Amino acid sequence: MTDEAIIEMYFARNEDAIAESEKAYGAYCLGVAGNILPSGEDAKECVNDTWMRAWKSIPPNRPNSLKLFLARITRNLAYNKARANTAVKRRGELYAVLDELDGCISRECAEMRVEISELTRSINEFLATLEVRERNIFVRRYFFADPTSAIARRYALSSSNVLTILSRTRKKLKKHLQKEGYML
Repeated sequence: MTDEAIIEMYFARNEDAIAESEKAYGAYCLGVAGNILPSGEDAKECVNDTWMRAWKSIPPNRPNSLKLFLARITRNLAYNKARANTAVKRRGELYAVLDELDGCISRECAEMRVEISELTRSINEFLATLEVRERNIFVRRYFFADPTSAIARRYALSSSNVLTILSRTRKKLKKHLQKEGYML
């Protein structure tokens, strides 16, 4: 079933939209949540919550890409769950990602919702200046929280090469944000 057909089902308030979303993107969303959360049960819970959030969000929202819309919901739920889990000292890939960004974006800023419009605009501007592979590696790491080993396999690179690319890209991002007036 196409994304547009599934979206139309949401607009018609047809509950089969949830089952079709799960069939089409359940494994993908589980991968997104699994990269952020160390517990498989927590990841499954986030994915289940994704379907309810999508039901509540569509309508009024009409996503251009259902896959990315659902991934964003899953990612935000997983980050929220990871923050809640810190009280019990469970750590996942999220903390490694935030630690890596520390220094070019303050820890507090990195933990804020990414939807702060000016910061989002500035980061999107920065991403548009990168070569496609460099941008994809950066997004795989810092949006999807993919482990560097998975990124290396995906792009046929060594892990150290991926780490070098990420380090250089973070330095470029830091310069860009400083030029934009962000205090680092």
